[in-house]
Amino acid sequence: MGGVQCPHYDAGRCHSCTLLEIDYPTQVLDKERQVATLLDPVSDGLTWLPAVRSVESAFRNKAKMVVSGTVAEPVLGILDRAGHGVDLTDCGLYPDELQASFGPLTAFVTRANLEPYQVSGTGRRAQQRGELKYLLVTLSPDGELMVRFVLRSQESIARIRKHLPALLADLPTLAVASANIQPAHAAVLEGDLEIPLTERTTLPMRIDDITLDLRPQSFFQTNTAVATELYRQARTWVDEVDPHSLWDLYCGVGGFALHCSAPGRSVTGIEISAEAVVAASGTVERLRDGDGAGRFQDVSFAAGDATAFAVGPQAPGLPEMVIVNPPRRGIGTDLAQWLEGSGIDHVLYSSCNATTLAKDLAAMPSLRPVRARLLDMFPQTSHYEVLVLLERA
Repeated sequence: MGGVQCPHYDAGRCHSCTLLEIDYPTQVLDKERQVATLLDPVSDGLTWLPAVRSVESAFRNKAKMVVSGTVAEPVLGILDRAGHGVDLTDCGLYPDELQASFGPLTAFVTRANLEPYQVSGTGRRAQQRGELKYLLVTLSPDGELMVRFVLRSQESIARIRKHLPALLADLPTLAVASANIQPAHAAVLEGDLEIPLTERTTLPMRIDDITLDLRPQSFFQTNTAVATELYRQARTWVDEVDPHSLWDLYCGVGGFALHCSAPGRSVTGIEISAEAVVAASGTVERLRDGDGAGRFQDVSFAAGDATAFAVGPQAPGLPEMVIVNPPRRGIGTDLAQWLEGSGIDHVLYSSCNATTLAKDLAAMPSLRPVRARLLDMFPQTSHYEVLVLLERA
């Protein structure tokens, strides 16, 4: 039996933590075996470092809460298979600071008359009601919060603005609030339109000596402590290679690029999300204004597709090293083939899906894995992050 007890799991209300009945050391060992098996065809000479473990509970820095129930009695959590709301405000994955925010937020839903979104019927007869789909809450390492209201339309924006001062009084750690408009009835978490509700639009995420600026539509790793170890390991391996030029493809808000920057090193970050690029660019400007002028002088970010940037004619001269941190689908055939034929000697691959990682590595036989490390970003689930250093044979 696992070391974490959950009344929702025991009662059959929530099975998101699929490994909860397995003790944590065994979870990590099983993950190490799984990724080692997947990479075995390309692992000749590969050295595995000890896995980075997480705490078993209270590790999540963000909560995606489906809003159900009624205006008078809203429910924050998930929907069960029958479509009924399950209250997960006491979920053990959330630290105390996140759990403490759910009470004031639940009261705010009632105060601002935000009717929870629901759909009745199926097919052409399906009818949509309500406005509030999700509450997305992110916790910074310093205890500040970002709250995003995912709404069906802008109908309730005026009411949210009217009652927001009361929420700020009830929840003084709330630093950034926004509304995201997602009108479609589809399995899509958020829409394109983001409406700021507070003067501040960025949440500072402090990782060691670098504070990243997180904007509402930007991605940040779910487990801050393990993300810190991920960036530390990346910086160590990059500094050992000591490239004069570095590309960070799929750079997000600049975590790898900024942690791996150094005086005299040119770093270019590419990210498809324009919002993330705005955040990363703001971070590097702030760092240059501080005491990091030399370290961050030649760091830049641009919005664009990673593959198109690398293979396109507009790309600058080849870098000495490339970092890739793709989504679960991996880097894909085109970018893998380009890296294979590029002549670049070192690639650092951060993957959240070892199956697509193995497929990508098979397409780059000249770039051999020499070191790897599993980082358990998601205890109680089968997911993890793995960092692999590739070196041209």
